[in-house]
Amino acid sequence: MAYVASTPSVSAPKASGLSVVFAKAAERFRQYRVMRTTYNELNQLSDRELNDLGLSRSMIRRVAIEASREA
Repeated sequence: MAYVASTPSVSAPKASGLSVVFAKAAERFRQYRVMRTTYNELNQLSDRELNDLGLSRSMIRRVAIEASREA
């Protein structure tokens, strides 16, 4: 009679997988900073200056998010 012993091996997480997680987190943080900077700069403009740019105050958040995705 023959027996087969099968033991599952547990491997440590690969460094490359962990670096991908950190790279994605760094990219998201960079996008967040761009979004906040754009939002703050547009929010400091007067309504007249925003109108000259073709924006209204209610559009600032969306424009900041779009800018962060393009950067």
